[in-house]
Amino acid sequence: MERVAAARDLVLGYVRALNAIDEVMRVALPSLERLADIVGLARSRRISRSDHIGTYAYQVHGAGCRFAIGNGTEVDVDFAADGSEVFDFWRLRWYGLSLPEPVDVTDEDLQAAVRLLQPLLNEVRPGWFSVAV
Repeated sequence: MERVAAARDLVLGYVRALNAIDEVMRVALPSLERLADIVGLARSRRISRSDHIGTYAYQVHGAGCRFAIGNGTEVDVDFAADGSEVFDFWRLRWYGLSLPEPVDVTDEDLQAAVRLLQPLLNEVRPGWFSVAV
C-alpha cells in the first residue's frame, strides 16, 4: 500500500505542477485561453517551438508540450482534440524520475493510484487520463 500511496502523491504532484505551468504560461502569453493553445501558437510561428519563460522551458511536440522547471523537473502533456490536457503512465513516470528526489513507481502502482483518485481523474481512453472539470 505504501507504493500505491507514493504513486498517488506522484499523480497529485504532476497535476499541481501542470496547474502551476498553466498559470505561468497564461500570464506570460496573454493570447493563451488554455494551455493547449501553445501548440497552435507554435505551429503558426507566433511563438518559437521551444523557449524559456521565467524559470520554465517549453518544447512543443506533436500533440503536446514538454515543460521543464528550473529545478530539472519535467512535465510532459498531450492535448486532446477538445484542448483538454491528457497524460499517460509514461508521462507520470517520467515526471517522477525527473523530480529533485526521484520517485520510481510501476505502472501497476499508478493504475491503483488513478483508481483511488477517481472522480478527480477521468480515463479518456485506455491508459490516458485527464483532470475532471
